[in-house]
Amino acid sequence: MPILEGEGVTKYFGGLAAVSNVDFHVEQGEIVGLIGPNGAGKTTLFNLISAALVPKPGAIRFKDENITGLKPHKICRMGVARTFQEVKVFPNIPVLENVLLGSLFGTSPGMSSADAAREATELLEFVGLSAVRATPAKDLTLANQKRLEVARALATKPELLMLDELMAGLNPTEVAQAMELVTKIRDKGITIFMIEHVMKAIMSVCDRIMVLHHGEKIAEGTPEEIATSKTVIEVYLGE
Repeated sequence: MPILEGEGVTKYFGGLAAVSNVDFHVEQGEIVGLIGPNGAGKTTLFNLISAALVPKPGAIRFKDENITGLKPHKICRMGVARTFQEVKVFPNIPVLENVLLGSLFGTSPGMSSADAAREATELLEFVGLSAVRATPAKDLTLANQKRLEVARALATKPELLMLDELMAGLNPTEVAQAMELVTKIRDKGITIFMIEHVMKAIMSVCDRIMVLHHGEKIAEGTPEEIATSKTVIEVYLGE
């Protein structure tokens, strides 16, 4: 059964369809990639799923429950977390406290401060940030700010994690480390839906890829099918 599915998902800004009649599904345990040219509607689709925006028309279901129009904090507490294209950390507080906020906000209401701190510490170890736990978030490198945002999202205990361009702006070594982190997250039993422009990464870690162009879904399939699709090559991948 799909953990996440959308039917006829549409969003207009004025007369422009940013997302147009898109059907999609993500199966439990999958890593699904979302690709397409800039302006294709990828982040808009993530905003619709996480309820920063509301589809009109269309319906989105998480674990077979209609979440269309719910408030973002409710969707997060149901088990859907995300990161952002532009990193959103709390810049002036230490790394550990950034993750602690996620632990205290997440799906376990009434968690004690001691339990939250222990959990946040474990997550920093998991994403490789233990050594900078006391550093203000603004003093981290871009790669480490992205890892911090992932750790904070994981602290809410998601079943589905949406990653919006985790690897953008990273060097090849950092991209390889990010790919390893994505695989480790899936190994924890968390389903992943990810937007990415780094084709080496998306083709390596994803089970399935969906392609948007001008807000419409133009292709879907395995990495091999997408890499050899004439339509996708013409509008996005090139020769």
